[in-house]
Amino acid sequence: MMRAQKVLVTGASIAGPTLAYWLSRYGMDVTVVEKAPEFRDGGQTIDVRGAGRVVVQRMGLEDLIRANTTHEQGIAFVDQDNRTKAFIDVNAFDGEGPIAELEILRGELAKLLIEHSQYRVTYRFGDSIASMDDDGEQVHVRFEQGAEQVYDLVIVAEGIGSATRNQVFGSEVQRRSLDLYTAYFTVPRQPSDGQIMRWHNIPGGRCVCLRPDNLGTTRAFLSFQQAPSGYEKLSQNEQKSLLKNKFADAGWEVPRVLAALENAPDLYLDAVGQVRMPRWSKGRVALVGDAAYCASPISGMGTSLGLCGAYVLAGELSRHTDHVEAFAAYEKLMRPFVAQAQSVPKFAPRLASPHSRLGIALGHAVLRMATAPGLKKVFGKILSPKADAIELPGYDKNAGRWTTTGTAR
Repeated sequence: MMRAQKVLVTGASIAGPTLAYWLSRYGMDVTVVEKAPEFRDGGQTIDVRGAGRVVVQRMGLEDLIRANTTHEQGIAFVDQDNRTKAFIDVNAFDGEGPIAELEILRGELAKLLIEHSQYRVTYRFGDSIASMDDDGEQVHVRFEQGAEQVYDLVIVAEGIGSATRNQVFGSEVQRRSLDLYTAYFTVPRQPSDGQIMRWHNIPGGRCVCLRPDNLGTTRAFLSFQQAPSGYEKLSQNEQKSLLKNKFADAGWEVPRVLAALENAPDLYLDAVGQVRMPRWSKGRVALVGDAAYCASPISGMGTSLGLCGAYVLAGELSRHTDHVEAFAAYEKLMRPFVAQAQSVPKFAPRLASPHSRLGIALGHAVLRMATAPGLKKVFGKILSPKADAIELPGYDKNAGRWTTTGTAR
């Protein structure tokens, strides 16, 4: 087993706290640094499924996650008059279809992961890495707030646009665009917002979805198809104006959504794409989660990749004395899983949001057949992400057992 290591993890969303939990469980001294000034709750709805669910089970978190889910019961594809044209129940594909059994807000899951690890992990919010120098023996880190520290390893667990990753890997970072923009924000709950996700397609390759949460509000999701145009770099006010213009002619409940957008404090808009890297480590620095292999929300695999990647990386570091060997073993195990998750066709957004009214009607007709007895198995393979396509090793023999106060038992 690797000797006790001093490890810096950057990013406190899903992969970062998961990695920190497992590294600390294996006896390592872990600090997580997060650029945001404080914990970011809320966010979009994500799911815990397949091998990702196995990871949270091994962390003892499944029951807590279940208690904090959004309790979403299915997805209804609705027309202009809110009439359901197709419906897929949460249990239609054994809880692993488009809507999973465990749907939870990103921030709610991150909070549970942080709380589960905070007794043995140091969390520093409001700071980030300004520069790093890997001398082969250690990594000398200078933080934006001025402090300087030395670590044995640095693991980057940031998002798709990770600045820390770019510092280290530069031109090796490859982005694959899916010519799609998505926006998420919270809107006040209304009586029409039940426990069903409602998906409304709009001609021109656009859609608006309303999803229930467990906090007494509703989560709005808007998407439109367009090649990368720099919209993610605009100010929040400029992004709000952009969305209002893009959806100005839409009916259904879109006027209500756009009205709520005006005062929404949590708007997040980004270009949808993937990260493809020829390697996930360089010296004593490694990548995990979206910073290494973002598969895009379209894949339905982002959370599973983050959870599994963190688990495998920590496990391999626990059983190898050489970090180079550990990084190589982590990559060997995760590469096939990542490749499958990233096999999203370029035309996937057009299938989900057809450009014409005829295309939308045909899409609804196909979805109505998805749960038919004779076709359910076929559509299940199409509509269910392959989130269990990895066999997770058992690393617990390398770990102590810890109570919530960090005491060995």
